[in-house]
Amino acid sequence: MSVVLQISDPHFGTEVPEVVEALARLASALRPDLVVLSGDITQRARAEQFEAARAFMDRIEAPLLAVPGNHDIPLMNLWGRIVQPYADHCASFGQALEPQFETPELLVLGVNTTRARRHKNGEVDATQVRRVGDRLSRASGHQLRVVVVHQPIEVKRPQDEPDRLIGHAAAQHAWAVAGADIVMGGHIHLPYVMALPGLARPMWAVQAGTAVSNRVRRGVPNSVNVLRWSAAQKQCAVEQWDHVAARGAFELQLTTPLDVSRAT
Repeated sequence: MSVVLQISDPHFGTEVPEVVEALARLASALRPDLVVLSGDITQRARAEQFEAARAFMDRIEAPLLAVPGNHDIPLMNLWGRIVQPYADHCASFGQALEPQFETPELLVLGVNTTRARRHKNGEVDATQVRRVGDRLSRASGHQLRVVVVHQPIEVKRPQDEPDRLIGHAAAQHAWAVAGADIVMGGHIHLPYVMALPGLARPMWAVQAGTAVSNRVRRGVPNSVNVLRWSAAQKQCAVEQWDHVAARGAFELQLTTPLDVSRAT
């Protein structure tokens, strides 16, 4: 069994200390094989916010795959945004803006969907679509194939459509043909799992809420996702863990089985 912990949109600089500690306890109990950090790591892309985020991730004894979000590019520092938009991200999380992780059971591919010229919107371009598709097509039959972006590859509500990833349609179709099972994202602080319709094979959007920030939506608490994959049984499920303030802990709220039976 492979276990992946998805942490998204922690927005360090706005973190709630008791929620941070609750997440640390959950991560210690889960002992994940991989932590996916799907962007908006910081609130304002400041060095001290990246350092705080890195210090927290170092408390989790697991490999880490981190991609930047739009908040991880300087907003107020125009020179930094134009000349070195990822300098502080790279200083804390390494030079790879599109990292990869692989085991006999997992292939996880990070995609940088941020653009320095855009304030908020994300984009996946034709070169990225081809590169990711080529790598997915070389995966083994035992590997669950996961792509990690920041902005959602699909949305459930009309009001979230402006936040949908630019280039989403081409990416969905190409990555499904290449064998992707899941596309993980964040950005809109709304957790959900949805099957993507009209594709060559089953593929799922797995969206995470904000993990530890005070920037929660009304009625939507801090949350993280836990992905469990058994290659031997071809069974996959996504668990949504919400922070329950009254008990000071993350608790399992929902388990969604995913159909990956046609993975080859």
